[in-house]
Amino acid sequence: MRHPPSIDGYGAGGFRVSGVWRPGSLLILDDTPRDWRPCALDELEVADFDPVVEGGVGLCEFVLLGAGTAARPAPREVREALKAAGLGLEVMASDAAARMHNVLASQGRRFATALIVI
Repeated sequence: MRHPPSIDGYGAGGFRVSGVWRPGSLLILDDTPRDWRPCALDELEVADFDPVVEGGVGLCEFVLLGAGTAARPAPREVREALKAAGLGLEVMASDAAARMHNVLASQGRRFATALIVI
């Protein structure tokens, strides 16, 4: 049985994941939280999604991207690379994405969560 991590809090430079404070941006892939490089949407690069793309659609259906304080489109290169890999992309502000992560995880969905720090 899967036990996906919950995002219990956010702000002040990080995220609380299953009760553990994690400073900086966050990537949750295959139910494993890990540090993530970009600190702003304009820093986002295709390589930031390499772990997601390497896992392919068997690992997740789509990427839930928290874009920071406001929802804005991801860079074109990122959108195209994920599409070419057969992965969807849902973009919203990081606070909304953190809440959506918990809803989707409770439904048993297979997805990656990538949250830019707020």
